[in-house]
Amino acid sequence: KYGWPEDIWFHVDKLSSAHVYLSMRKGLTIEDIPKEVLIDCVQLVKNNSIQGNTFSGPKTGGMDVGQIGFHRHKVSDFSLLAKSISFIVNVFSWRKQRTNTEDRNEKKAQIQDLKKKYKDDIKKKRELDELK
Repeated sequence: KYGWPEDIWFHVDKLSSAHVYLSMRKGLTIEDIPKEVLIDCVQLVKNNSIQGNTFSGPKTGGMDVGQIGFHRHKVSDFSLLAKSISFIVNVFSWRKQRTNTEDRNEKKAQIQDLKKKYKDDIKKKRELDELK
């Protein structure tokens, strides 16, 4: 609903899971996605589905365990096996934690700057009041 037509949506079929949206440039197709990026997207989705991560799950006829299905079957002409690779998920988790820490530290610094400015303003006001 909110994505662009060229975006690719990853989700564990028929199970509760995270949604990963891969923004694509206009004119690019699913075939243009590097295999490493596809694996990262699949791992993130698979890891964030309790059932998808532990359950070999219901499959359509002929699908192997861990094989990914596609909503638009016309654009899918390949299959990808999604064995859990914890390193990929751990890297994304580490990056997210690092970003959150950086954001928190930046907000703390902004608050400290505001407090310092407020104290300086009060000090200047007192000095002006004394001079008057």
